[in-house]
Amino acid sequence: MNHNDTELSLMEFIYQAELGMSPLTQRDLAHKSGMSLGMTNSLLRRLAERGWVKLTKLSPRSVRYALTPEGIGEILRRTESYFRRAARNAGLYRGRLEEYILALNRRGVTTLILSGSSEVDFILEYLCDRHALVFVKCDDPERTLALGRRAGVALMVSEQSEGDGSLPGAASLARILANEAGTESPAVEESLPKEPPA
Repeated sequence: MNHNDTELSLMEFIYQAELGMSPLTQRDLAHKSGMSLGMTNSLLRRLAERGWVKLTKLSPRSVRYALTPEGIGEILRRTESYFRRAARNAGLYRGRLEEYILALNRRGVTTLILSGSSEVDFILEYLCDRHALVFVKCDDPERTLALGRRAGVALMVSEQSEGDGSLPGAASLARILANEAGTESPAVEESLPKEPPA
């Protein structure tokens, strides 16, 4: 998680706590965000200096955290920026994945199996449906490998499961997404299943 994401997470946790009327301690915020207590303290002070979080001492050992109107505005600004970026990336990813799906179609593939989970699996599912491929998600590497031995099946491994090395011949979703759109790149060609022998 990068620095901006960490700040945003802290502000969101504070906002959620305010909505639920259940104040969070600094230790609670550290635990929820997965940061050390010292890092949480430092970020909370920085957010207070920027005017996004108000710190109110309730006692020598107790502090109440509240978002200021500026803090709520910052959450909205960052969230809007995230959604704009996500929409732009989804369009870019769609083009790269569609190129791959069309190449599978040309090779006679009828089924694409995604091993693991991905935040773009909905795009794959849509494209497979659009181009008449069956799309299957499978978290069991052994079952995925067994299904991948069938004729007309291509395997793809998601970013989360890529490092296990248990799916030889599977395309890497991360490599496909990393290539330039609009060109049939080596990663697409390398990840396509070999044509069945005549």
